[in-house]
Amino acid sequence: MKSLNKTTKSNLITYALVILTYIIVQIFLATGSMSSLMKGLLVPLCIYVILAISLNLTVGILGELSLGHAGFMCVGAFSSAFFSKLTADALPSGLRFFLALLIGAAVAALFGMLVGIPVLRLKGDYLAIVTLAFGEIIKNLVNVLYVGIDENGMHFSTKDSISLGLQPGGKTIINGAQGITGTPNDSTFTIGVILILVALVIILNLIHSRDGRAIMAIRDNRIAAESIGINITKYKLMAFTISAALAGVAGVLYAHNLSTLTALPKNFGYNMSIMILVFVVLGGIGNIRGSMIAAVVLTLLPELLRGLNDYRMLIYAIVLIVMMLFNWSPKAIAFKERYSLKQLLAKKSAKEVK
Repeated sequence: MKSLNKTTKSNLITYALVILTYIIVQIFLATGSMSSLMKGLLVPLCIYVILAISLNLTVGILGELSLGHAGFMCVGAFSSAFFSKLTADALPSGLRFFLALLIGAAVAALFGMLVGIPVLRLKGDYLAIVTLAFGEIIKNLVNVLYVGIDENGMHFSTKDSISLGLQPGGKTIINGAQGITGTPNDSTFTIGVILILVALVIILNLIHSRDGRAIMAIRDNRIAAESIGINITKYKLMAFTISAALAGVAGVLYAHNLSTLTALPKNFGYNMSIMILVFVVLGGIGNIRGSMIAAVVLTLLPELLRGLNDYRMLIYAIVLIVMMLFNWSPKAIAFKERYSLKQLLAKKSAKEVK
């Protein structure tokens, strides 16, 4: 019972941290003391937090290195933007965005399942390379895809928009490397915070459930887990698919925060996947709250240091190194282990006294 109370308390602290941050930001917005630059970063902050905690499910809880998270984000972004562009005049904005969220998450989960079935047989560097290749394939496919609609239905091409052969009055929705233009701007900071809370509820409840314990058992010792009857494929695929679906949700937020959605290397390339992995590693592998804090700090830092011009990226690199040394130094790890051991002994002695 005490363990359950401790888990619940930890989860409530995580939720309270998000809600408190939201309240503070709303106070700054109400008083007009927040710059336009910071206002523009609010939705991207939510996107990066969702990406960080969803990747931590694969890297920290499942224990598999994946570098294809930007690919799942890309799938969710384009599928939802495609739906929103089609139904821009047919549905109310709230219902349209809600359906776009479901579609983005479902399509990303489907791709996660399709990729996970063959890929999760691999481990370590091999898994990282294959998932990285998946992200690059998705980005390049989107850049050569042309989709239009007219009175005769959908038209697809991989050459150019002219080869679609649209009738007069038809419109091009996905225009190759130019992407999708005119996606409704439905993403807000409030919606982003709500989606962060939803993602936290899903991930934290999964971690502390029977399925979560099975996933962590696979991470700690695959052979031992398999020997006691845990279905390795089922639980690995479950974690990978949920992680992909949440990345798709972040992609929906991203797509509906821009007037033009394009699949460029800077937003859906391997650099994005590596940046998300940096959030996870620096925040602590398996530490959901740490991933959130790392995502916020490392997203805000380059912008806060923008006034230093040539030195801002140097300071950013130094902060990364210092955080890595602090989190992963032998002394820090030994201190954490010793502190947890002291807590365990104190609980044991308290039980003996009772």
